[in-house]
Amino acid sequence: MKLGFIGTGNMAGAIMGGIIKNQIIKAEEIIGADLSEAGREKAKSQFGICVTDSNKEVVEKAEVIILSVKPQFYAEVIHEIRRDVRENQIVITIAPGKTLAWLADQFGKDVKIVRTMPNTPAMVGAGMTAACPNEHMTKEETAYVCTLLESFSRVEIVSEHLMDTVVSVSGSSPAYVFMLIEAMADAAVSGGMPRSQAYQFAAQAVLGSAKMVLETGKHPGELKDMVCSPAGTTIEAVRVLEERGFRSAVFEAMKVCEEMSKGM
Repeated sequence: MKLGFIGTGNMAGAIMGGIIKNQIIKAEEIIGADLSEAGREKAKSQFGICVTDSNKEVVEKAEVIILSVKPQFYAEVIHEIRRDVRENQIVITIAPGKTLAWLADQFGKDVKIVRTMPNTPAMVGAGMTAACPNEHMTKEETAYVCTLLESFSRVEIVSEHLMDTVVSVSGSSPAYVFMLIEAMADAAVSGGMPRSQAYQFAAQAVLGSAKMVLETGKHPGELKDMVCSPAGTTIEAVRVLEERGFRSAVFEAMKVCEEMSKGM
């Protein structure tokens, strides 16, 4: 097996789906372990991968292992598999707050580790992932891991000290954006628009705006100014958002998120 997952939840599914869809690794060369029979069977049915209830079997059979369990279970899972992890295997983590030093201490030996932070838009092939390899990874191995990650997201190699910031700016931020879309749709419904249509207008506006930032290379402030005609509707809406502390609320929410990540 080329790739193994310990945990087959939503994020694992997003990663599997991207890798299989883009033909990076065939489904029959992927194995996933989950304590939940329902979780295992869902992954098997949806993606056609091999499944097991044994974490040790994944470690035994896979070349690359993705630890896709919740952060609170990392210590327990690593304790279970650490003696079985081989020196030529690569371990990819997706848990906030679990530093490379902490992971190395848990394994108690030299292990090739790439710490990553993906986000839920990976489920639709539009994720953003930060990656941070440890000192045991070669450039070629890191490039291979990036190829896996690029099958479902954009990827940036970052210094580890930025990983908690990554959690706030991309890992958790889809929740902020969903709240914005929901609020915009609610206001449109208040104006008489059917709700299903309101979600379409709001979501497409957010998608298109993000695409403009990424593809034009223009500063977000410049793009905002392009919409704000003198004495127009948009600048009045911006004035109210500024008055109500829109930027400050986002800023403070992200700082709290970052601090929470550091403490996990």
